[in-house]
Amino acid sequence: MERQISRTHFAPTETAVLQSVANLDTLKAVIECQQPEADLYRFVGRITLQDHSEDIVRPLGPENLLLRGARLKNTKEIFGVAVYTGMEAKMALNYKSKSQKRSAVEKSMNTFLLVYLIILLFEAILSTILKYAWQAEGKWDEPWYNQKTEHDRNSSKILKFISDFLAFLVLYNFIIPISLYVTVEMQKFLGSFFISWDLDLYHEESNQRAQVNTSDLNEELGQVEYVFTDKTGTLTENEMQFRECSVNGIKYQEINGKLVPEGVTVDYVDGASTSLSLEEELFFKAVSLCHTVQISHEQPNSCVDGLRFSNGLSSQLEYYASSPDEKALVEASRRMGVAFSGSNGEIMDIKILGKLERYKLLHVLEFDPNRRRMSVIVESSSGENILFTKGAESAILPNAKSGEIDRTRLHVDEFALKGLRTLCVAYRKFTPEEYREIDQHLHDARTALHQREERLADVFDLIERDLELLGATGVEDKLQDKVLETIEALRLAGIKVWVLTGDKHETAVSVSLSCGHFHRTMNILELVQQKSDHECAEQLRQLDRRLKEDHVIQHGLVVDGASLSLALRGHEKLFMDVCKNCSAVLCCRMAPLQKAKVVRLLKISPEKPITLAIGDGANDVSMIQEAHVGIGIMGKEGRQAVRNSDYAIARFKFLSKLLLVHGHYYYIRIATLVQYFFYKNVCFITPQFLYQFLCLFSQQTLYDSVYLTLYNICFTSLPILMYSLFEQHVHPHVLHTKPGLYRDISKNALLGYKPFLYWTFLGFGHAFIFFFGSYFLMGEDTSLLGNGQMFGNWTFGTLVFTVMVLTVTMKMALETQFWTWINHFVTWGSIAFYFIFSLFYGGIIWPFLHTQDMYFVFVQLLSSGSAWFAIIIMTTACLCLDVLKKVIYRQLYPTSTEKAQLTETGSGINCLDSMCCYTSGETACASFRRLLDRVMGRCTAPQVTRCGTSLNSLCCQRFSYKLENDEPAALDD
Repeated sequence: MERQISRTHFAPTETAVLQSVANLDTLKAVIECQQPEADLYRFVGRITLQDHSEDIVRPLGPENLLLRGARLKNTKEIFGVAVYTGMEAKMALNYKSKSQKRSAVEKSMNTFLLVYLIILLFEAILSTILKYAWQAEGKWDEPWYNQKTEHDRNSSKILKFISDFLAFLVLYNFIIPISLYVTVEMQKFLGSFFISWDLDLYHEESNQRAQVNTSDLNEELGQVEYVFTDKTGTLTENEMQFRECSVNGIKYQEINGKLVPEGVTVDYVDGASTSLSLEEELFFKAVSLCHTVQISHEQPNSCVDGLRFSNGLSSQLEYYASSPDEKALVEASRRMGVAFSGSNGEIMDIKILGKLERYKLLHVLEFDPNRRRMSVIVESSSGENILFTKGAESAILPNAKSGEIDRTRLHVDEFALKGLRTLCVAYRKFTPEEYREIDQHLHDARTALHQREERLADVFDLIERDLELLGATGVEDKLQDKVLETIEALRLAGIKVWVLTGDKHETAVSVSLSCGHFHRTMNILELVQQKSDHECAEQLRQLDRRLKEDHVIQHGLVVDGASLSLALRGHEKLFMDVCKNCSAVLCCRMAPLQKAKVVRLLKISPEKPITLAIGDGANDVSMIQEAHVGIGIMGKEGRQAVRNSDYAIARFKFLSKLLLVHGHYYYIRIATLVQYFFYKNVCFITPQFLYQFLCLFSQQTLYDSVYLTLYNICFTSLPILMYSLFEQHVHPHVLHTKPGLYRDISKNALLGYKPFLYWTFLGFGHAFIFFFGSYFLMGEDTSLLGNGQMFGNWTFGTLVFTVMVLTVTMKMALETQFWTWINHFVTWGSIAFYFIFSLFYGGIIWPFLHTQDMYFVFVQLLSSGSAWFAIIIMTTACLCLDVLKKVIYRQLYPTSTEKAQLTETGSGINCLDSMCCYTSGETACASFRRLLDRVMGRCTAPQVTRCGTSLNSLCCQRFSYKLENDEPAALDD
């Protein structure tokens, strides 16, 4: 069940008592509110209740407004007024079509398509020019067997030229692989299921598997150069645990559910007193009252329509809070003996060591990111008006006039160095005259329709001053499992990790050190607390000089939100230069919009690196949408990040396999698919172009129309499609344990101009061998049939087509490293289908065909021994050149991936046994029976034993792998 973020919403006091339709009939009121706007957290309005004697005005704010799609949690039903409807609703105004993300492969593919379009136009123009140049001679312009009509002689030469040019365009248009886009979309859609099916990306505790929201960016996972990650809930569990606190200048820690001063031994803890001092009691009163926590009591029948409060509490209760920090603090206070036991309207109940105390909630001063604190004003049973406030130390300490300020500040810094999240707690008492004054100020500000936020901010500042400091809290957010190993693997893969968080400087640095983002030996540079543009620019220049002078050791950079705002005003280039020269960057005190700006700044830099953003909360959505690839963590802060992401995973540790294994495979597969499609279409059309030199550019086709249609649809489509789904050129365990292999495919290495030119010239070379090989072998002696009958143009074209189908299919077989029975079936099945189809197509007179030029052509071709000899010779000649090139390059210039393939082969991983895992007692002599079992579908569950890593293919295989001496240590999965 999806966990929702709980927020407190309520009705004005005067309307909250109207609990039935009959009571609502007596309501007379006027609601005034602002014009519709998209801000979900801002609403300015007021309700004027028409009473018999006077009008009562009450403010309306975000706490009184339910957004469309909200779910009720602690009440059965509500009555409400629709303020905004239709496209004026806040949710409707926030509808935004996601920016279209295009992968680097797609951009390369479009570039290659333009190149081939130029080749098409060049061939068509050249053919048209040569046709008229050839026909300049009279004997070729109007030969005796093809006399022109009078209409042909008098027709416009310009129109004739255009007509011939268009005819050549139609003849050569198959060089543009239209079916490539269909195949790519099929590959992306079907291939995306492997992420969801991968059990290594399944989180058993939460019962969540990886989720794919778009399949357009699969291959982009293999091109990531920068990872931008949130901290809370992404690197950490977002499960807050109260650890330490400072009360009246004394530091305490929680041991066995008891509050113990620092330095007290464990033996003393067991006998510790359960009483609280006055300072401790007041501190935990503030923690128990200053919050927006809701409370749930579980009844024995487990059927609760509403929530009971204040009285008759069961021992089983659960707190709900919009902030995990608040929940952790209220739970800790309960363990210390000061328990928040519920609220009923304006009454808040707490129990202090079992004794009930009631407070009237007068005002809530809501948290906002500018003040960075929240407050409540309550009235005690004795009639005292007390303000309790909590917030960041930078928001509380400057406003405190008394208390142990210096010692508390020191304790807060110590908590932060331990990686704890810190809050300061303070209070203030009001005299009756002071309270009446601030109550009037609050009423005036909250009922204002114009500049309400500014007026409220001024009133809040007036109230939250002259505070008496009570202490501070330290809450731990535990790191997720294997975060350190994952960040190290990404670093070895050549991926830089930037942490963007809203936490304070010391906390963020401590967590970065503990998770391996910063190393202990790394030189940490800081760009923090900058006050002006000039100061920020000077600091950036100093950092830049330092990085250039000392480039031997690794550097890490820490930037805070205020300094970042100054750096982005006019020093973007200098700031980016400093960041790029650092091994790791940490940005703290960041607003959501600043996160997106940092990602965009890197995206549009001259290098245009591929970026990935990962986060778990609504404040990460802008960053996720801005990056090339957005990944949402299925955490405890709702599902906004998951819904707006391209991919979703349950834990940060899954990111390593998602990129290093799945991303690697997807990129290799689709890059080969794109290059192969252009290659086989060059092989297909180039003989057609060369044939025009032999037929006086008469636009006579070399191939039959059926062959033209079925070449890309049936004869050569399935082998490359299955390759693009199942290919594993290196075992997934090897890819996962050797992150450096990721560098081999970085920066779109397989779709650069060198690989593109290689595949293109390979296609032209093979096409020349098809055409001229057939021409020279058949041209001198055309009476090669047993009955003495001569070869014609259809037989010649069929011979070229047969050699071409065999060559391009075998070329795909040479590229395949991971053979499954499906690959065998489609590879050899495609060749068999071509021969069977050609025999039926040319061996039978089909009544629905107007002409049947291919009748008996294929049968006669196969009856010639010379034709078979030519097919074998030309196919072997084409493939031998490719094999020779591969052997030479692997010996002289092997890549890290090719070295890993050799290591993998030596370790006993073989392709035939890669489809299932068998028990260790089975011997190698059973390989033939294994193949039969797989073909016949007898590879059943009892025969299979699951390995340590699941493959994104059909089954798994046993393996052993040994690292080379010069490689980094393997990472356990």
